Amino acid sequence: MRQLIIIGSGPAGYTAAIYAARAQLQPLLIASSVEAGGELMNTTEVENFPGFPAGIQGPELMMSMQQQAERFGTEVVYDDVVRLELDGDVKKVTLGSGVTHEAQAVIFATGSAYRKLGLSDEERLSGRGVSWCATCDGFFFKEKVIAVVGGGDSAMEEATFLSRFGSKVVVIHRKDTLRASKIMQERAFNDPKIEFVWNSEVVGITGTDAVTGLILRDTVDGSERELEVGGLFIAIGNDPRTHLVHGQLDLTTEGTIAVDGRSSKTSLTGVFAAGDVIDPHYRQAVTAAGSGTVAALDAEHYLAQLGDSVVAEAEEIVAAH
Repeated sequence: MRQLIIIGSGPAGYTAAIYAARAQLQPLLIASSVEAGGELMNTTEVENFPGFPAGIQGPELMMSMQQQAERFGTEVVYDDVVRLELDGDVKKVTLGSGVTHEAQAVIFATGSAYRKLGLSDEERLSGRGVSWCATCDGFFFKEKVIAVVGGGDSAMEEATFLSRFGSKVVVIHRKDTLRASKIMQERAFNDPKIEFVWNSEVVGITGTDAVTGLILRDTVDGSERELEVGGLFIAIGNDPRTHLVHGQLDLTTEGTIAVDGRSSKTSLTGVFAAGDVIDPHYRQAVTAAGSGTVAALDAEHYLAQLGDSVVAEAEEIVAAH
């Protein structure tokens, strides 16, 4: 039986692994068989992660994190977790291969997934004009016409932030009213660089090597037209990857895993969570990495206390005989 298993291979998971491995916990990290490295594997230039003044490619950053974790003794397995048994002193993690690993503690760092439009060109042009994160990529769209899809608070936040860079920001919404809070609506309406296209949905993205335009369909009469843009930001929400722990861990009203205050402690003893799976607001690589640090330290303290209690129990048994 292992001391610690980490589920997830994004910034939170690998940072937790670095700290745990340096603490001699010899963690096992379960990376996805198809999505290892998390969302940053789909990001080209990362300019806001500390320590890289010239920027770094997303896949290169994740590879460096993995190598650093492995250098200190982390074992990485490329497989998918299909079942978790987290209640009790022994945590069981079953993989798609059929192998079941046991550990005294688990860190759950599976991240979140951006909701997508479901268009074929969406994936093809990801990182080439299609993005899901304004704070990550907005800088690359200076003086371009930028489209934002969505009608909630996140879409208004994206649009307002992007207006610092783009020559114009066009918000595309499938209805004629926004669902965003009043204050966020007013902020967007009062921004002279933000325009709105109502009753419209994106049904196509044009461009060979980069986004050049969108095909919009009117949701009222079904007519289509093309809109020339240099970038598309999709802000229709995201979903924390919590399906494996439904019915086992307490969740928040936002669907993220509930933790105790600023700690990573979940509703089950010996189970910790980190990164976007507990963070519905910031969702940045650097905040996820910091959260991974917290989880590793919490797990280390828990295992140390567990070891002390086992020793104390053994001493009591010896004394009784």
